[in-house]
Amino acid sequence: MIEDPNDLIPEDAIHAAEGRPSVDVVIEELLAHDGFKPQFAHIRRVLPRPAKFGAWPEKLHPDLVAACRKRGIENLYSHQSAAIEHALAGRNTVTITPTASGKTQCYNLPVINGIMQDPEARAIYLFPTKALSHDQYREVHDLCTESGREIRVFTYDGDTPPATRRALRAAGHIVVTNPDMLHCGILPHHTNWVKLFENLKYVVIDELHQYRGVFGSHLSNVLRRLNRLAEFYGAKPVFLASSATIANPKELAEELTEKPFEVVAESGAPTGEKVFVFYNPPVINAELNVRRSVRQEVRRLALRFISRGLQTIVFGRSRLDVEVMTTYLKRGMTRLHRDPTTVCGYRSGYLPTERRAIEEGVKNGRIVGVVSTNALELGVDIGGLDVSILAAWPGTVASAWQQSGRSGRKGTTSVTILVAGSSPLDQFMMNHPEFFFEKSPEAGIVNPDNLQILTSHLKCAAFELPILVKEKFGESSPGPILQYLNDERVLRLSGDRFHYANEAYPAEDVSLRGGANENFIVLDTGNNNRVIAEVDYDSAPFILHDDAIYIHNGKTHIVEKLDWDRRTAYVRAKRVDYYTDAESSSNVQVLEVDLENAPDPATPRAAILESKRFGDISVATVIRKFKKVKFETQESIGYGPVNVPQLEIQTESTWLTFRGELVQKMKAEGYDAAEGLAGFANLLRNTVPLFVLCDPRDFSVMSMVRSPFDQRPAVFLWDRYPGGIGLARKLFTSESQVLAASLAMVRECTCEHGCPACIGAQVDRTGGNARAATLWLAERLVSGGAK
Repeated sequence: MIEDPNDLIPEDAIHAAEGRPSVDVVIEELLAHDGFKPQFAHIRRVLPRPAKFGAWPEKLHPDLVAACRKRGIENLYSHQSAAIEHALAGRNTVTITPTASGKTQCYNLPVINGIMQDPEARAIYLFPTKALSHDQYREVHDLCTESGREIRVFTYDGDTPPATRRALRAAGHIVVTNPDMLHCGILPHHTNWVKLFENLKYVVIDELHQYRGVFGSHLSNVLRRLNRLAEFYGAKPVFLASSATIANPKELAEELTEKPFEVVAESGAPTGEKVFVFYNPPVINAELNVRRSVRQEVRRLALRFISRGLQTIVFGRSRLDVEVMTTYLKRGMTRLHRDPTTVCGYRSGYLPTERRAIEEGVKNGRIVGVVSTNALELGVDIGGLDVSILAAWPGTVASAWQQSGRSGRKGTTSVTILVAGSSPLDQFMMNHPEFFFEKSPEAGIVNPDNLQILTSHLKCAAFELPILVKEKFGESSPGPILQYLNDERVLRLSGDRFHYANEAYPAEDVSLRGGANENFIVLDTGNNNRVIAEVDYDSAPFILHDDAIYIHNGKTHIVEKLDWDRRTAYVRAKRVDYYTDAESSSNVQVLEVDLENAPDPATPRAAILESKRFGDISVATVIRKFKKVKFETQESIGYGPVNVPQLEIQTESTWLTFRGELVQKMKAEGYDAAEGLAGFANLLRNTVPLFVLCDPRDFSVMSMVRSPFDQRPAVFLWDRYPGGIGLARKLFTSESQVLAASLAMVRECTCEHGCPACIGAQVDRTGGNARAATLWLAERLVSGGAK
């Protein structure tokens, strides 16, 4: 299965016609090429759509309409007109339309209009990332300037100078920030922001679909604190939200804000022609149904476009994907006698100045190819790209459409290529493209009453204002938690109020993004210990352990030392021909069973399934070793030990407990129960994201032939966040859909014995029966529901 790197560079591209071709020309070249044509599993053209316009709302100030027209906005699209009408009428509104459809005007115009009518009015803009905040600041600032009114717009984040912070507290009409700064920089210091809170008219929440799971559950509590302070100061702001398409925009907006919402979902914006290509890499091992690696195929495809001057964005699933593919493309451009500096990586961990330079380079055309995590999936303005390449299924339909929308923003023909991996979910998409084109996107889930999250924000709320004994926190009645915090002397009950009693500043210890609140700093020892990056706490043990290869924008560094206590990694630049990949294992212990359903005794599943349970578990994860993987060929060339602390969490889980006789029953049928359970667990890992707006990395799945809880065979699925964020609970209530999709996935796989496209890359111990064992198990689980 070792691949020939010489086969991966399109040498004939050097002799291609001079000049910059259209994307259609390159697609036709690929279809005429024997090395590419067989891998085109599905092609679909989405025809261009003309604009549909709406009227300028009568309540909009004439000067603001004139300012829009000066900026080239002669008419409003129909969705803009509808959303602005709702906002001007004081209704909370969420706008759900595609990328580049002008959602920004749906909140900018009513906010600016409100300030023009009342110069004391204020607004808070929330964006999920600093990059997006800076980008959207320019948009609203320029429109305010064009209006001819003195409307002051400021960005407030960690990079804002102290002098500017003082000015915007007193005079800023629009504060552009992110949830993290609202949480720890504004709400705890509300006495310095009296002008803002007394006159708060609008709160804008952009990229609503990003606020799901842990991040969304935290934001919901931050907004509870915001509403609490607004009420204290006598303000009642209108919430304006925008989002990519999701299945439950109204529900998610209302769960985040605990306010009623109007929804505007029919876009009136024009669209250019879009070519969608579903590309399935060639099989390189027919027996195991293993396909050529996604990274290598992405390189072959991306170089076809980048080397011809067509601006291309490649989306990777992880930091490692981004850095490896950036390295491949830079080397490929060098071999093709092209400028390798026109290719850059982009991900979290790069320093802000580096990210801004890359964004500007893409926008002005200097950078032709950019390889990014989903950090560029959001609406940062990087101009109109020609090609989006998705290096494996991004995890959700919503993300796939967002990533596709980063190309074709000029109204010209663009192309999106989904390059499938060997995973079950990727292969499911290759066989069912209609799931992408016709299925409603997934639903976003938040759990603001997660005990750990809620408790941490109650501390913050008490620091901001004492909490009344009978006060509700959003929709929650937190009395028992407040009493517990009082007993622990974190709060102090005085009269009818709980006061914050600690000297510690509570918001500093609460990370909205999940995990610990401390990032790791990466220092280059060969360059005077210069800081070159930051890495989040959860990722650090996997990519910064001793002897790891840390890759930064295509340059390899070896980690000389990881100082865990000081949260610092010391690295040295070193050119190597391999990268490292850490491996972990987990142990599960059941703490408490909250819900339990038994199957209908009349159904076949009752013969193998004892119960479906939901409850609390403890998970201990150990990272024991890392492997060295050779660039180009993907060979494993060695292993090394990892010495980092064990990671432990308590969280929520749904698990299926099988009857004790399952092992013997399957053995009598000629199947190995361990292989069947492991294959079924792998199916769940890939089907759950089809029904829940989450990333496969948001949860874990494990099978056991003998569970330590009751000595029965079991399959556990748990949320990878302390206390749970609702994913396991969702599985408990929608299990039948997930199981049906799992059965379809293994039934439709074309392999004979089991492969990465169905049961995963497990070791088959029974001479080729692993797939059959998984199918046997899935068929019996699907036949009949639980009580």
